[in-house]
Amino acid sequence: MFKWIGWLLLPTTLLAQNNLPDLLIVNGRILDGTGNPWYQADVAIHNGKIVTIGKNLPRNAYRIIDAGNRIVAPGFIDVHTHIEEDEKREPLAMSFIYDGVTTCITGNCGMSNVNIGQYLNWIDSLKPSVNVASLLGQSDVRKAVLGRANRNATAEELKQMLQIVEKAMQDGAMGLSTGLIYIPGTFTPTDELIALARIAGKYNGVYATHMRDEGDSITQAIEEALRIGREGNLPVQISHFKLSGQQNWGRSKKTLAQVDQARASGLDVTIDQYPYTASSTSISTLLPDHILADGQDSIQARLQRPAIREEVIKYILARLKKRGLRHLNYAVVAYFKPDTSYNGKSIEEINLMKGRKHNARAEAETVMDIQIAGGASAVFHGMGEVDVQQIMKYPYNMIASDASIRVFNEGVPHPRGYGTNARVLGLFVREKNILTLEEAIRRMTSLPAQKFNLKDRGLLKEGMAADIVVFDEKTVSDRATFEKPHAYSIGFEYVLVNGVLTIDQGKHTKARAGKALRNNSFGLVVQ
Repeated sequence: MFKWIGWLLLPTTLLAQNNLPDLLIVNGRILDGTGNPWYQADVAIHNGKIVTIGKNLPRNAYRIIDAGNRIVAPGFIDVHTHIEEDEKREPLAMSFIYDGVTTCITGNCGMSNVNIGQYLNWIDSLKPSVNVASLLGQSDVRKAVLGRANRNATAEELKQMLQIVEKAMQDGAMGLSTGLIYIPGTFTPTDELIALARIAGKYNGVYATHMRDEGDSITQAIEEALRIGREGNLPVQISHFKLSGQQNWGRSKKTLAQVDQARASGLDVTIDQYPYTASSTSISTLLPDHILADGQDSIQARLQRPAIREEVIKYILARLKKRGLRHLNYAVVAYFKPDTSYNGKSIEEINLMKGRKHNARAEAETVMDIQIAGGASAVFHGMGEVDVQQIMKYPYNMIASDASIRVFNEGVPHPRGYGTNARVLGLFVREKNILTLEEAIRRMTSLPAQKFNLKDRGLLKEGMAADIVVFDEKTVSDRATFEKPHAYSIGFEYVLVNGVLTIDQGKHTKARAGKALRNNSFGLVVQ
């Protein structure tokens, strides 16, 4: 048998005889993930684990990395990703690895593989460059039983959904996720969500939610999420915490106070955030929910009826009025498969390309035409910088990209898929001094590991998995912009995944040492 050690392929018998560390990181400043200040020490790694941390360790190892006084920290855990179906196309996960991410939690916003056991086994066989854990998506559970129907579940249908959740939790799901602005999540009553959440709670799972509203009705949406946590008896993770729409700017003090009050009452509720003033999702979110029920054929048929088109126009115009805008210039197409010339252009610009009148009514028609053609992903510029900074300061807030594995040069996606962590470290830590470096690392490492029961990740500590990043806090930066999003972050000199060098001197080694991470709390089920 042979084993890769850095770039060397060595016999495992030789390793056993000499018992040398696979890797030794020397001359580094350790930020261990706790939030404590850095200290100088060396780190010895063997068989994918941290075996020793100490000063002046013997310089005996198969590979010695001189950190050169750079920061040595735990690999980052991105708690909100959407990598489903991307792993096979891009198993090297460069957009995450170059941003210091060693673990992705997928299955967010109610969307996941319903057969979690099969999915995690497939991840182990694929061996991507990052570790992968998964939530179970409630929308896809509901689709498996009810399709996209806009109605309540029957008792028998609810029983079937509960069985799916139970099996997924037994197979290693980290919890239950919802996307309550997406079909069919939006059609789901709160009581049904609570019933499903109770099953996840039995297995020490988390309830992670893209709430019903992140704008005008956000306080009510937060209260629903908190109720599900209380009655479901499980921790709550509020995804990509923000305030959407210009009319809601400045409300973050109130929404953060809701989270604080819930924590004071004994509910384990935390949040995550991406460090940008734009979101990204489907263009379909500009349409009324009921238009999107059932399948694409039904949606196309509805949107071709004059009465429905007039309803949609009025709906979009009313939303624009609330925002104080005259045009749909805040919505920018990221990827439209039927016509890629739309990519990177706002709905206002696309409408003019089509030769239509320069008004919001015509732009609403353009939105409907895009949806009839199959829809598009889009970037929505609608958050205030003051709120982003206010939320960033909140101590129970994790850093998350809300991104897929990017395919380089495909479309004009949100830059968060390339630069989320580097942006926090470069802009919000180094330039704006909104966070200390120690606090930012804690938010990216031990806080998410604690929340999602990743017991051997998130800290630099003997016996922990050797997911490690080495970076220069003076130069680490994001390079992706909204105009030119396809650019990898810089500054991460070394990244280790399960003890294997995946970034070596700033270059991806093509190593694929990631594995599936499973919730192993099923032995602690409380009946």
